[in-house]
Amino acid sequence: MVGKVISHYRILEKLGEGGMGVVYKAQDTKLDRIVALKFLPKHLLCDEEAKTRFVHEAKTASVLNHPNITTIYEIDEAEDECFISMEYVQGESLKELIKSKQIQKWDMAKIMDVGIQITEGLSKAHLKGIVHRDIKSDNIMLTNEGLVKIMDFGLAKLKGLTHSTKPGTTLGTVPYMSPEQAQGKQFDHRSDIFSLGVVFYEMITCQLPFKGNYEQAVIYAILNENPEPLASLRAEVPTELELIVNKALAKGPDSRYQKAGDILIDLRKLRQQLESINSRKRPSIAVLPFTNLSADKEQEFFCDGMAEEIINALTHVEGLRVVARTSAFSFRGKETDIREIGKKLNVETLLEGSVQKAGNRLRITAQLANVADGYHLWSEKYDRDTEDVFAIQDEISLAIVDKLKIQLLGKEKAKLVTRYTDNLEAYNLYLKGRYFWSKRTEQDIKRAIQYFEQAIERDPDYALAYAGMADCHVVLAEYSLLPPKEAFPRAKAAVIKALEIDETLAEAHTSLAFIKTFSDWDWMGAEREFKQAIELNPSYANARQWYGEYLTMKGQYAEATAEFERAQELDPLSLIIGVASAVNLFCGTRQYDQVIEKCQKLLEMDPNFGGVLNVLGMAYREKAMYEEAIQAFQKARTFDEGNTWVRAELGHAYALSGNISQAQKVLEELKRLSKRRYVPPDNIALVYLGLGKKDLTFEYLEKAYQDRSVGLSWLKADPVFDSLRSDPRFMALLKRIGLEK
Repeated sequence: MVGKVISHYRILEKLGEGGMGVVYKAQDTKLDRIVALKFLPKHLLCDEEAKTRFVHEAKTASVLNHPNITTIYEIDEAEDECFISMEYVQGESLKELIKSKQIQKWDMAKIMDVGIQITEGLSKAHLKGIVHRDIKSDNIMLTNEGLVKIMDFGLAKLKGLTHSTKPGTTLGTVPYMSPEQAQGKQFDHRSDIFSLGVVFYEMITCQLPFKGNYEQAVIYAILNENPEPLASLRAEVPTELELIVNKALAKGPDSRYQKAGDILIDLRKLRQQLESINSRKRPSIAVLPFTNLSADKEQEFFCDGMAEEIINALTHVEGLRVVARTSAFSFRGKETDIREIGKKLNVETLLEGSVQKAGNRLRITAQLANVADGYHLWSEKYDRDTEDVFAIQDEISLAIVDKLKIQLLGKEKAKLVTRYTDNLEAYNLYLKGRYFWSKRTEQDIKRAIQYFEQAIERDPDYALAYAGMADCHVVLAEYSLLPPKEAFPRAKAAVIKALEIDETLAEAHTSLAFIKTFSDWDWMGAEREFKQAIELNPSYANARQWYGEYLTMKGQYAEATAEFERAQELDPLSLIIGVASAVNLFCGTRQYDQVIEKCQKLLEMDPNFGGVLNVLGMAYREKAMYEEAIQAFQKARTFDEGNTWVRAELGHAYALSGNISQAQKVLEELKRLSKRRYVPPDNIALVYLGLGKKDLTFEYLEKAYQDRSVGLSWLKADPVFDSLRSDPRFMALLKRIGLEK
């Protein structure tokens, strides 16, 4: 077969074979992509039952669309061959990883992650009325990126399809069979849950729970024996995980989990508990915004800057968890008890302070408090000249480390007391720039740029000021406040200058990664920069958030989830990280009820946050709940009037709901607006997509490509484009962006 062309597929190499098929790697010459082709063996071509089952596999798996299930492209017959074309998965099966002992290196966090992904895929199949009937480690692949794929639905049963299996026939793989399956009795989706329990047991222990020298002995063990306790084979197994596996392996179907979704709930809850325990083992701190006691209220930027500089310094201390600025500063001006703040931020200690500035003199106070009892661990007052501000910051940071009993390595101490400028005027201008940048409005970002420019004029070697300039232009591009072709080159020039001065700046590497993701479409380069930023500063929440978004765009949803969880740990009250996590759930699982639930929890923190309302509307749209979607988009637009993407989502939803006149009205509105300010062409394409005008949709997507529009980076992941995926023009666009090979 190798070298032959069957239909429009060129056979490249043989991948494997089993009783129901031979699998080859092939090149799809029409769409220019690599696929896996599963051929019905020659000797079964005349076997109508085998052929029916083969076709049934394709029909069954084709109704599934989930990142943890292999995708079926088509079934065809050509040149006396019957074959299924499916997604080609690069990686190793779970069985291979167990045999090679690689899985023994996995910790409980990794095992939990893989287990959750398998369960998510199985839950999706069950919700579609599909029972797999042959869940085993051989049928579970791990891609090179760590994504789980459930394969081989050859024995699956789908409601509504007549199956060819005769009554009393036993199908499946004996060591993974449920008791009812092994006895040839009627069974349902709960049989898959038993098999899932076997896979979990095998992952944790590298051995099967039910053993025997021949099949009947294994079946006897399945029916009559209990497996050896997990804890006796692996000491670090949490009791809760053993309870989950044991419940899945219950002999009677009524005693097991009744739904795969229930296992997911317990696994996620346990993972959260373990992460919380692990985070509490590390010393932790939140630095609250310093109170401005000066007569000049304009000095608030200086107070914020003091706190932020201490936060940035402490993030370089290995073993210390430092809450990010967004969450720590959310308590500004609120009379909140120290214990309540500690609980919300999940930290053991808090640093509070105040600044009084008069002329050239500073009075700074700082207190480090223990959250549990409210007592001060350390406090100090500094009466100094303003030029001593750098030394004061160093003294406070070192005192915190000393009181928390953290041993500093030489390079960490150097980082802790790093000064990026000795020019006090440049430093003050930089603090003003960061103060206005954090407000994120167009007017404030432009003010921030002016301050960063002035800081650079005072000190041309001030790396942080260049990084600030880059961040400003990145945000202007991200929010479509400037055309990408104008904003990104400015951002890139600034970030390259920052890295020329100091190549260890995590902030600059993060900004460069963002530019490579959204402007250059240099996916390998972006990942390299993200990883460099995280290596330089593992506590930089912004780097983890943006890296998580990058992974979502690439379709690596499990890895993205892990990054968002780490980002949320560092910045627990950040709504924007919550939104990014919800988008990953929206794109990755397509379980829109979960997305809606997550958004509603985020809205409890801020009912007017436009980003959350937009994702909520997207989830309602995918459930065809158009009235609810329109309401969410309308409310999002009220609180974020300048966001043209929200307007486009609204127009798209109007079109899908059948309200064509309102959709046309939004379309004309966007076109008129584009004559006054930049409107990404893919916003207009979205409305045309809702109206079903594919040619105009692609026309504006092409314009977006020419503009290097930020939104195109989401083409591969966003479900809104699912209706275009079979169009060769869409695949060609993904290739040009670098999202497909």
